[in-house]
Amino acid sequence: MPFKEVLGFDYITISEAREILEKIVEKRREKAEILYETRKTLKYLRTFSKLPADKAKELVEELLKLPQLYGKKELAVKIADLMPRIPDEVRIIYAKERYTLSEEQIREILEVVNKYRI
Repeated sequence: MPFKEVLGFDYITISEAREILEKIVEKRREKAEILYETRKTLKYLRTFSKLPADKAKELVEELLKLPQLYGKKELAVKIADLMPRIPDEVRIIYAKERYTLSEEQIREILEVVNKYRI
């Protein structure tokens, strides 16, 4: 049985995943019926994506410029997916990290997120 090889890996937001899957579904719709799993996944992505894909990508890039997120793309993507509103939501995202954020650092993150809130 042949195995597929992973050529690359990158963290993407739910919004970006939704956009990619919508393009795939449009191509496949012409040839065959869409699988149940694909339909359920697309429904999930549409339900939980909070920004357009381009805005989500911009948000991640801006978050990565903050010193507390520098080089931590997985955290920036998680923040963009969840769009936290209060400091406790940011603390929950950082719960598994080896350090805690100061109130000022949390406030900086929330200010950046609020610029992109719809």
